Amino acid sequence: MVKLPNIQRGKIYIMLAILSWLALLFVDLVRLFGEINQMEGDISQEITWILEIIFFIILYIYFNDSINKKEHSNFLNLIWRAASTGLIATAVSFLIIYFYYLLAGSRLSEDPLLRNFFYHVNFALTTVFLISTSLLWKHLILYQKSKAVVQQWQAYEVILLISMFFVLINQESFNYGFMFGLIFLIIYGVILSVNLKWIPYLTFREKWKSILFLVIIIACTTYLLVQMVSYNQKNIHFINLSENLFLLGIFAFVLIYAVFSFLVTLFNLPTSSVFEQKLTEAISFQRLSQSIQPGENEEQVLDILMDSSMSAAYVDAAWLEMHGQDAEGLPARVLHQKFISNGERQELLDLLKNTEPFSGYLKGQTDAKIEYINGKIPHETYQSVLLIPIRANKKVLGDLFLLKEVKDGFNKEMINIISTFVGQTSISIENYRLLNEAIKNERYREELEIAQRVQRSLLPSELHHNACFEIDGFSAAADEVGGDYYETYRFDPDNFALIIGDVSGKGTSAAFNMSQMKGVFHSLVQLNLRPKDFLTKANNALSRCLEKNNFITTTYYTVNTREKEIHFARAGHCPTLFYSKKAGKSHFLDIKGMGLGIVRNASFDQYLEEGKLSYHPGDVMVLYTDGIVEAKNEKGQEFGYDNLRCLLDRFHALSAREIRMEIITAVYSFVGKDILPDDDYSLLAIKFKA
Repeated sequence: MVKLPNIQRGKIYIMLAILSWLALLFVDLVRLFGEINQMEGDISQEITWILEIIFFIILYIYFNDSINKKEHSNFLNLIWRAASTGLIATAVSFLIIYFYYLLAGSRLSEDPLLRNFFYHVNFALTTVFLISTSLLWKHLILYQKSKAVVQQWQAYEVILLISMFFVLINQESFNYGFMFGLIFLIIYGVILSVNLKWIPYLTFREKWKSILFLVIIIACTTYLLVQMVSYNQKNIHFINLSENLFLLGIFAFVLIYAVFSFLVTLFNLPTSSVFEQKLTEAISFQRLSQSIQPGENEEQVLDILMDSSMSAAYVDAAWLEMHGQDAEGLPARVLHQKFISNGERQELLDLLKNTEPFSGYLKGQTDAKIEYINGKIPHETYQSVLLIPIRANKKVLGDLFLLKEVKDGFNKEMINIISTFVGQTSISIENYRLLNEAIKNERYREELEIAQRVQRSLLPSELHHNACFEIDGFSAAADEVGGDYYETYRFDPDNFALIIGDVSGKGTSAAFNMSQMKGVFHSLVQLNLRPKDFLTKANNALSRCLEKNNFITTTYYTVNTREKEIHFARAGHCPTLFYSKKAGKSHFLDIKGMGLGIVRNASFDQYLEEGKLSYHPGDVMVLYTDGIVEAKNEKGQEFGYDNLRCLLDRFHALSAREIRMEIITAVYSFVGKDILPDDDYSLLAIKFKA
């Protein structure tokens, strides 16, 4: 399959335009040659008009496509493009005149074929200038599009298209039909030429440049129009292409819009500075709105505030004082100062403290809710001062001092603009602080989620046991993370270790201490120590890493299922609840013991006791933390030891899992749905079977 070359549309349009112009030139020169030599078989004039129309249409399509591709060009570039095209067409016309000046008196200067050749060159360049400029005017007219303006331009393009074919209907120039059509095109061009909304957006310098370019366009258009008309008057043998309704209509439109643009731009010059000032204020307001970003410093927005305020009020000097972060009475610090020395600033500040209406505010004797203070001061250089407090979250962060060398230098409009800037600055700073706080909270939440995952990993996924007993556990933190801990360990098929603990405090610090307890347990349990010895060594280890105000309560058990014996020691923890099937009731295994980390010396073992008991099938042991018995309801009443004991007496016949579920359900029912837990809930239920 043959791959066709990728040819750009613009090049095709240029090639077609050149070919149509060459065909037009050839046809006209052949007809002129036949007319001069009185030859028969003249080429019909309709062919000339058709080729001229084709030339117009191709140029219109080319420039419309070319300008649309560059629709983001600024106004000055568009006007210069039109002016430069006009200069090229005018320069070529001058070169032709100069060429004939050099040929003056020669037979070649009178040759009609040569004159018509140069006429066609002028015609082509003038048409290029007119069509390209009219489409550049289209871009300016449609700068601020509305449905009505778009429809007006579309109607104008239809009228121009009809005017191209008018020569085929009426070949007489300047008769009533021709004049009516030309006047209609001129009036419609005037209607379109009032769309000059792009001019106010030019800066003062750009307006001066545009005036120069528009003068060039007006001069070139006028000259080219006169030059085209003069050809008809100077030449007897002449193919007239310029007396065309479309061409003259375009001439009129280009000239009218250029004149209108020139006059409006000229009359807008005195107000340019005002518009530029308003535009600068709008840009400053936008910069203030967007200046604060996460992780950036507030100084950035305050620096923009200084620049914007000084520009808006034509200020001669300024400084910005910031107070303490949130405390009153802290010394102010100068964050920014411009066009004023430290000595002058201190001199002016002392003067303001003794000059009304500034003294009351600066000495803290007036209402701090004032929006601004404006007044005159007796100073050699500066005659007027504007002071505006900067607030965020209803607190005064600092003061902005603006100075001018003239009396009454701040009018109401200036003050309103600067107050708006300061208000936006306050909002930006407040949003910045709230955003930073939200980021910190989000980071804290993520850290808590990590801590929760770590804590869940610290609790055992499997509780070791054999066929002689069942065991089931539960743990819920009062805060995002907690400090309760339980664990099991299997020495051999018949011997097990159990531990339950409660770290003082709540939250991440308690969870951290809990992880230390887990490490100590796994280190010491492998030594297979007696419970009292285990807790003594655990106290020695934890005393080195726990903070002074922290401690851990715990109970450590060893269970021998072959001998059916339990050995245990308690380090300040809640007494274990034990149900004896033989006795038919529950009781607490209450032996003395002090929490780990309270006594941090060798005498700790003196505060410990070791207990021993034998169990029988059907006995139940419940290990728990103080969050269970100290859980409070809405009346402030505690769940208590008696409720726990009664629950075990009631549900002792159930499995370990069911006993655990009944106790936890009872605790939550007692507390109520609307009460948040004060402490962590943890519980182990052991049911002996054999």
